[in-house]
Amino acid sequence: MGDSHSDPVDHVRTTRPHAGETFKNGANAPGLISGAVAVVALVAGIFAFAAGHATVGIVGVVIAVILGVVAGVWLFVSHRKVRAAERDWLAKHPEAPAQPPSS
Repeated sequence: MGDSHSDPVDHVRTTRPHAGETFKNGANAPGLISGAVAVVALVAGIFAFAAGHATVGIVGVVIAVILGVVAGVWLFVSHRKVRAAERDWLAKHPEAPAQPPSS
């Protein structure tokens, strides 16, 4: 089972080409890490509000919102690149059946 980093779409092992895209495409890692840090910052900010530390809570929530937006944009752009790679692959392989996009 070879892994081609130049083509993030799995054409062989699945009938859904975007299944596992998050794990196969390493370019998603910064977006996933930013999302995880955003969740931790949100939890920390909410905890700070509950503990009566409004300033720390505001900072935590602001960091969470900024990182959440960055993560969402990163994953969106990365997914668009995967879709473009899929269209290019289908253009180069006209004998392959073109499946409707699942995302």
